[in-house]
Amino acid sequence: MVKRANEKGIKRIICIGTDPEDSLAAANFAKKHENVYWTYGIHPEETTKEFRSGPRPAGPSPRAAGAKSRAAALRNAPSQNSLVAIGEVGLDYHSDGYDREAQIKLFEEMLQLAVDNDLPVSFHVRNAFPDFFAVTSNFPKVRGVVHSFTDSKKTLKKILETTDFYVGVNGLATYSTLPTPPLDRILLETDAPFLTPTPFRGIINEPGYVYEIAQWLSAKLDLDFATIEKETTKNAERLFNFSDTILR
Repeated sequence: MVKRANEKGIKRIICIGTDPEDSLAAANFAKKHENVYWTYGIHPEETTKEFRSGPRPAGPSPRAAGAKSRAAALRNAPSQNSLVAIGEVGLDYHSDGYDREAQIKLFEEMLQLAVDNDLPVSFHVRNAFPDFFAVTSNFPKVRGVVHSFTDSKKTLKKILETTDFYVGVNGLATYSTLPTPPLDRILLETDAPFLTPTPFRGIINEPGYVYEIAQWLSAKLDLDFATIEKETTKNAERLFNFSDTILR
């Protein structure tokens, strides 16, 4: 997948963490591949289930020990030089029975972790924007991207007018009627292995398909592909602080 992405001109790939073990797996993968980066995150759904079995960071369980052990796990993680964000983290209220209070507490801990480490955040927000805006307003220094945006024009307008957050556009946009953010606020993404864009629906998604998403966006905004490529790359570089100095 990395090779195929590179062949399509994808120069950098970010491997997303969704729990402590998953984040460390992303870190180890990034360490073995040139120009692959990783994020440290705990998905809000992790508040309602036990973490998967497998290698854990040294020390107490992150669930049991709270923010201190999460911060320690981050500090002790391998491939620290290719860590580019905290995420994906946030709020998800799409199912009954989710512990909203626990999600908010975890989200606040992860936002503080981002502030303490001067890292941007990949936000997961599903049916929870009122609480999302309330929580993030208490962290004015946080910067980030609202990953895989799936809400209304009204919510998009509020994001654009009340925050500096970018908005993720992925394969879902190619087969839905979601509102499209302005180009200067868009980050292209895949959400692999899910949300495969047209014309590849029905097969596993992978990083190289961000090329097809850029093509779709070019047609949608009636702009040439080179402009989409240049501007969305600039947005990603600005948010994730990519530069030649950190490329291995």
